[in-house]
Amino acid sequence: MSIHAPEAATKILLDEREMPTRWYNIQADLPFPGSPPLHPGTKQPIGPQDLAPLFPMELIKQEVSQERYIDIPSPVQDALRLWRPTPLMRASRLERELKTTAKIYYKYEGVSPAGSHKPNTAVAQAFYNKAEGTKRLSTETGAGQWGSALAFASKLFGLECMIYMVRISFEQKPYRKSMMHVWGAEVVPSPSDRTQVGRRIRAENPDSTGSLGIAISEAVEDAAGRDDTKYSLGSVLNHVLMHQTIIGEEALLQMERAEAMPDIVVGCVGGGSNFSGLAFPFLRDRIQGRTKTRFLAAEPEACPSITRGKYTYDFGDTGEMTPLVKMHTLGHNFIPDGIHAGGLRYHGMAPLVSALVDHGYIEGVAYPQRSVFDAAVQFARAEGTIPAPESAHAIRAVIDEAVKARDRGESPTILFNLSGHGLLDLAAYDAYFAGTLSDVTLSEARIQELVGAL
Repeated sequence: MSIHAPEAATKILLDEREMPTRWYNIQADLPFPGSPPLHPGTKQPIGPQDLAPLFPMELIKQEVSQERYIDIPSPVQDALRLWRPTPLMRASRLERELKTTAKIYYKYEGVSPAGSHKPNTAVAQAFYNKAEGTKRLSTETGAGQWGSALAFASKLFGLECMIYMVRISFEQKPYRKSMMHVWGAEVVPSPSDRTQVGRRIRAENPDSTGSLGIAISEAVEDAAGRDDTKYSLGSVLNHVLMHQTIIGEEALLQMERAEAMPDIVVGCVGGGSNFSGLAFPFLRDRIQGRTKTRFLAAEPEACPSITRGKYTYDFGDTGEMTPLVKMHTLGHNFIPDGIHAGGLRYHGMAPLVSALVDHGYIEGVAYPQRSVFDAAVQFARAEGTIPAPESAHAIRAVIDEAVKARDRGESPTILFNLSGHGLLDLAAYDAYFAGTLSDVTLSEARIQELVGAL
C-alpha cells in the first residue's frame, strides 16, 4: 500500500509593508442617493451636533464622508500590524471532498488577538476617541467578539472599557468574558441593573435573555450620562464598515496574485461589518460595470433581517435612543432566540448593505442552525480550522454554491470571509454532537406583527 502526502495548502501572504494604508469608502461610488439618519425625537435628518455626545468628531466626519479613500493614521497602522496582513487560503481539501469544479478561497481573520475581524475597527475607534480626550468607552456585545476586540483596543490606547454583554451569550460563552477581563474591561450581562432601560426590561421580564438592541440601549445610556465616556459600535454604521475594508483591500491584491479573481463573494451577516469589509472593495468594480461578480450575504433563519425583514426606517436599539436609519429590519423590539451565532442576533442590517440589497447588488440567503453546523464540521474536518458559528453561515452558502457548480458543470471562483475561529464556541459544537441544537424559524405572522408596529 502506498501513502501519498496530502496536497500542500495554498496560502497567499503579503509582506507587512503591503498592508493597505487607506480605507475604501463605498459611499463615494454608490449609484443611488443615501437615506439620512433621523433624529429619534424630531424625526428630522440629524447633524453632527446630534452625534457629538456619543462619538468623536473624526468618526462623525467619516460617517458622512464622500471621499473614496481615507488614510489610516500611523498609530492605527502600527496596531493593525500586530496581526495584519491576514492570510488568504485556498480550500483545496474541501474542494476535493465536494468533488466540485469550483475554486474556493477564504480570507482568514481569526489570526487577530481577539480571534475575529472585529479589532480592525476597534483599534481605529479607540485611537480617535483617545485623540479627542475620551477617557472611557461603553459598548454592547453579542457573542463577545466585539467586546473582546474593544477591550483589547482600549488597553492599547489607555482607555477604560465598559461592556454590556447580551445575557444569553454571557451565560453561553464565559471565556469571551474572560478575554475581556484579561484586557481590563468591566463586563455585565444585559439587561442589567446599571441603567434605566435595563432595570425597566428586567422589571417587565426578569428572565429576559437579552438582545443586541437592549444592550445597545444600555451602552448608549451609559455614554450619554457621563462626560468622560463615548459610545463605540462594532457594526452597522458607515465608518465601522469602512474600517473593515482593509480585509477586502488585502484580498484584492492576494486574489490578483493567485490569478483567480472571484465570481462569487460570500460573507455572513448580522450587522454587516465582516461581509462589507471583504465585499465592498470588490463591489467597487461591479458598481462601475467592470465585473459581474455576485455578492451573497448569509444570515440565520432565526434572525432573517435581509431575507424576510422590512426595508424601512427603524431604531437601532430597543430603548429608542439611537437615530432612526433606513435598513432591513425585524423591528427594534425583536428578541431573537438564543442561537449560538450570537454575533448574528441583531434585528437590523447595516444601512449601506440594506441599500445595496434593495438595488440588487447583494443577494441574501438564510439557513437553519443545524445545517450551518453541518457545514462547519465538514469544513473543519477538511481544512482543519474550526470556524465560529457566525462564519459557518458563510461556509454553508459556499458549500451550497460549490455543489451547484459541480452539478451544472461550472467552475466559478468563490471567495469568502472566515471572520473568526470557533475555539471559544466549543459548547455549541458539543450541543451539535449531542443532538440538542434546535432549528428556529420565525413564523410569517410573528414577522408581520413585529414590522407592522414600525
